[in-house]
Amino acid sequence: MSLKDKLLSSYLTFQENTSFDNSILDIKDQAIKVFETEGFPSKKDENWKYTSLNSVTKPDYSLAATGDDAIEFKDVKQYFLNDIDTFKIVFIDGVYSSYLSETTHDGVDVCLLSSALTKPKFKQVIDVYFNKIAKNESLTALNTAFAKEGAYIYVPKSMAVNKPIQIVHLSTGNEANLMLQPRNLIVAEENAEVQVIERHQSLSSNAVFTNSVTEIYAGKHARVDYYKIQNDKENASLIDNSHIDQQESSEVSVHTFSFGGKLTRNNLNYYQNGEHINSILKGVTIIEDKQHVDHNTLVHHKQPNCESHQDYKGIFDDKSTGVFNGKVVVDAIAQKINAYQSNNNILVSDKASINSKPQLEIFADDVRCSHGCTIGQLDEDALFYMRTRGIGKKEGRALLMYAFANNVLESVKIPQLKARITNLIAEKLGVNIGFDL
Repeated sequence: MSLKDKLLSSYLTFQENTSFDNSILDIKDQAIKVFETEGFPSKKDENWKYTSLNSVTKPDYSLAATGDDAIEFKDVKQYFLNDIDTFKIVFIDGVYSSYLSETTHDGVDVCLLSSALTKPKFKQVIDVYFNKIAKNESLTALNTAFAKEGAYIYVPKSMAVNKPIQIVHLSTGNEANLMLQPRNLIVAEENAEVQVIERHQSLSSNAVFTNSVTEIYAGKHARVDYYKIQNDKENASLIDNSHIDQQESSEVSVHTFSFGGKLTRNNLNYYQNGEHINSILKGVTIIEDKQHVDHNTLVHHKQPNCESHQDYKGIFDDKSTGVFNGKVVVDAIAQKINAYQSNNNILVSDKASINSKPQLEIFADDVRCSHGCTIGQLDEDALFYMRTRGIGKKEGRALLMYAFANNVLESVKIPQLKARITNLIAEKLGVNIGFDL
């Protein structure tokens, strides 16, 4: 039985074991019909031309996660940002772990998606948003149908959350193979500010397929900083679907650091629904072996006097492959837009490859839009100069690659996270970077 058939046949059983009310069940029923019609994307789809899900959908996955209360903090400590005080929302095999979580708060609502589903305001939001995006996006629809748990973060008007919030999804591998469908919702009301760090981490060598959806709603003048750390094991695959809805004068930045996993696909969609909005999309990819990372972005400028900034850097070694498909749409009404898009890549190995496709669809005539892509190798002259100054070849190559990615790191606003990412980059490059940042 194919994975699609298994999902469709298990849907009724899944619904019988949930406690959602009829309004939510109706949405899920609509979603599973979308998935039944569309199925998993294939390379025949233009947006999936360079990414095949065949190897990801072949294993026989368990769809019923039970969680594991036996995990102790010391066993997973390395996957948290521990040198700073944070809220923590932790899930094990899709099940909330109260033992590993810490959600005590003052004013900000940090809780579970299942709890939020009882809130009338949330029901209205998910209904509207489902009608907007999920009707022709099969993976988002699949998540809508099967999502049972995730993080819900609500920041009231004019509140600045005083510490970052970590969302960590752990998979134990107690089942032979596991498929997870987590869903997160972040709502920042007018003038609110919040920082969120998200990580998906497998704890075993068994195959894990995560199809995640995150929705971010930023009200007027709101500020949201979202950081994704993707450094999973070789048999873990992640489809990360993020949808950002912005209102007037808001700013939402998403930094994506992709360092590990079998296959990673990031679908990042921004919708600007007011004037004076700033959308920031940045990423660093460093992979090797036969790893595959695909960044697919969309920024839809719907109103005038807005900005968007995309900057993605990639370093590819061995037989790894990368994809960047960045799209900017500017509606006719959206005059005075400043949209910047850049994708720069280094191929360390002759067998590594990158497919880059920056796109602009502009229907306004008074705009500033630019896009660019570079694919190359390290500067041998710069490397030779460093060697004449006593820097070894390995260290010199690492320093050049670090400098290449550094401008993305510069915009990370959490110093402790910036230090963690720097260490991860040094580890990926195989050197010790002996200086402070």
